[in-house]
Amino acid sequence: MLTVNRISKSFNHVPLLKDITFSIGPGERAGLIGHNGTGKTTLMRIIAGEETADSGNVLFTPSGLRLGYLHQALEFNPSRTIGEVLNDAVDDPRFLEDELATIAAALAEDPDQAELQTAYDRVLTRMNSAQGGLLSSILSNMGLDSIETCQPVGLLSGGQKTRLALALVLLRDPEVLLLDEPTNHLDIKMLEWLEAWLATYDGAALIVSHDRTFLDRTVSTILDIDPIHHTLRAYHGNYSDYLEQVTEQRERQLSAWKDQEYEIMRLRQDIVRTREQARYVEITTHPNQPGVRRIAKKVARKAASREKKLERYLESDERVDKPERTWQMKLDFSAVESTHIGHDVVRLQDLSVGYGDVTLLSNLNLTITSGQRVVLTGPNGAGKTTLLKTIAGQIPPLAGRVKLGASVKMGYMTQEQDRFDAGLTALETILRAAAMTETEARSFLHYFLFKDDDSLMPISNLSFGERSRLALAKLVAEGCTFLLLDEPINHLDIPSRTRFEEALTHFPGTILAVVHDRYFISRFASHVWQVENGRLVESIGLGRSF
Repeated sequence: MLTVNRISKSFNHVPLLKDITFSIGPGERAGLIGHNGTGKTTLMRIIAGEETADSGNVLFTPSGLRLGYLHQALEFNPSRTIGEVLNDAVDDPRFLEDELATIAAALAEDPDQAELQTAYDRVLTRMNSAQGGLLSSILSNMGLDSIETCQPVGLLSGGQKTRLALALVLLRDPEVLLLDEPTNHLDIKMLEWLEAWLATYDGAALIVSHDRTFLDRTVSTILDIDPIHHTLRAYHGNYSDYLEQVTEQRERQLSAWKDQEYEIMRLRQDIVRTREQARYVEITTHPNQPGVRRIAKKVARKAASREKKLERYLESDERVDKPERTWQMKLDFSAVESTHIGHDVVRLQDLSVGYGDVTLLSNLNLTITSGQRVVLTGPNGAGKTTLLKTIAGQIPPLAGRVKLGASVKMGYMTQEQDRFDAGLTALETILRAAAMTETEARSFLHYFLFKDDDSLMPISNLSFGERSRLALAKLVAEGCTFLLLDEPINHLDIPSRTRFEEALTHFPGTILAVVHDRYFISRFASHVWQVENGRLVESIGLGRSF
């Protein structure tokens, strides 16, 4: 249904995409992944016809397929009402009735024409949508049916805007679906509905997502854009299958590189030994022994020949490069231990939180003990961030109390990483946070994946993922033993999420984190607090399925 053939794109003579080729058939769903800035959204825009490629083409088979495109950047006129936006999305029933009548007349003359029957079914589906059946169903599933259609779009939350945009795409009954970050701002219940819908979708779908569990549950192919060569490689299976294949490839490359390095070392030793043998013969013989000296010269020439052959090999494309340490790694959060397990870190006693007269969570009686990794999850707007702010002492409780354990030092990491002095470097930030030497600080930052001269870059030049890791490092350097993390990986791509998770393994204390990423939850959480109807329901167990 969708074929992308040798697409290339550059900006200011800097390559972004190079010879990108793949195809997606009916019922197939492919996940497009890669670092931020590698061209995923650009490729989606090229496929949608919103941007032109420097070379290559995009084919839809058959031509004229309906395309649905969910943009990453939601663009709504904030003054328009929800009803006005929805009315633009559905077809005029009168036009569809005329189209249906035309196709029906053609079918009457040629009832065996399969293409006409398919066209008839498509128009009939669009009529159902226009008459409200599909519209009502989608709005209900999206949790938008309770919102007044006269409400301006500008008053919707981020999650509601994402759901509205997704509803508009689905209402068009697309045969080829492009979803650019469809999981942004969606809670777990909404994600599960979308996963179930995609499982029954019989068109072709290309999905850009940083949600690894979502990719595991929806796609059958992973398309990975190489950030260095700007090319694309396809992997059969879901995200976990992709991770396993990449890991195996890296292990094979590492094994081949080790064998190669051993052989290079052996050849160099042989060259040195041969050259020394020739030299020894030359200095221990006399001119009246020409035969022996001729043999020595041959041995020396042999050594020189072997050396040139080795140099040519080292400069050739045959040489196996040492695989770099990449973000495609399997992490074990259970390896993190605390030396004070069993001590109460924080206790919530008859706690109610909210703002003014609005109570979001009430009658909370829960305890976090030392070493626990607690994830707080639930619908958007249910009070998760409010609870963190209450525990952090930023807003007062409506009722009850928050009791911190003795000697607990709390650190709060908000969603926005704007509390740094942008003119400082990561190294200077840590030196101001703790009594360390420069060598100790650089070694400390290494645990948070700041390598070589990364720690010397101004914070203003750091990516969002690097700032997230620096915020975590700063809290640890300050001696915090209890971390409150509010959506620490929400805006990070998959490589940045994985690096943040790896950095988190070096923190030995206690954590309460607001997270929607089920992949992260299943590997990180020892306890889960689920918001349900204004209360918190606790579950226990690392690796719980989400």
